[in-house]
Amino acid sequence: MTPDIDHAVLNFSPAASSLLIGIMAVLIFGIALETRLRDLRDIVTLPRAMIVGILAQFLFLPAVFWAVIQLLHPAPSIALGLLLVACSPPGSTSNVLTHRAGGNVALSVSMTAVSNLVAIVILPLNFAFWAGLDADTAALLRSVSLNPWEVMAHIALMIGIPFAAGVCLRETRPALADRLYKILKPVSLVILLVFVLAAVASNAEHFLAWGALILGIVMLLDSIAFATGYGLATLCRLDEYNRRAVTFEVGIRNTSLSLAMVFAFFGGLGGMALVTGFWGAWDLSAGLLLAAWWARRRAWRHSPATGA
Repeated sequence: MTPDIDHAVLNFSPAASSLLIGIMAVLIFGIALETRLRDLRDIVTLPRAMIVGILAQFLFLPAVFWAVIQLLHPAPSIALGLLLVACSPPGSTSNVLTHRAGGNVALSVSMTAVSNLVAIVILPLNFAFWAGLDADTAALLRSVSLNPWEVMAHIALMIGIPFAAGVCLRETRPALADRLYKILKPVSLVILLVFVLAAVASNAEHFLAWGALILGIVMLLDSIAFATGYGLATLCRLDEYNRRAVTFEVGIRNTSLSLAMVFAFFGGLGGMALVTGFWGAWDLSAGLLLAAWWARRRAWRHSPATGA
């Protein structure tokens, strides 16, 4: 008998949940190790590319996902997982993929840093807003009594502290920051991959029952996420060099943060956990394919001073 995805709870111990939060903190710390204070000043000067990227992530992407959800009518827990992914900030691999694709790495690093900081406040409010627009997802959200302010405090601890520590180390001990970054980046990603595989193995029943459906939805929405970034950047007349950075910033989501939130606030709710788990695996695969394709095509840069 196929389990009810909206009432299924993935097998996830408190120790595993704590480990996931630790992995995410290391990933955020790694982002910060590559971030200088002058990178954060981009949010003050607000070049056009930065504005486009921030709006694409926190306004257009959740709106597009919500519209697609209304068309597909997936189970409420799956819909909540998709909205949580859409409202999350970009993942750290967006910087690596932008580099491989020949895009504006400086813009990518700056946008990742700024977006993860902005997400401390915006993510819980944005998620509550979009989830509240649909009767089914709103009802499921009320059933877990989600407090946006509690979520905000939780995200601040998961993102704010490791981010501040990383930036401080970058500014005071840049050589040490470089060495740590080279170690932490691949190691943390490998640990995250092993963690996800272990979670899949311990919850095989749910993955077998719902995997094909959720993977199909994830592949569709992930393609839409990349297209949203590139399309909006094109409409705003950014050059190809910056379009590629914006595309990966919008397409690559911080699913480690999403997973941590699912287990911290939703008790490992089946649909949400499966969406975020599948998204993390497929997102990286799709990003690598796109980066490899773009790497064969040079990106021309027209207006580096203005970010156009």
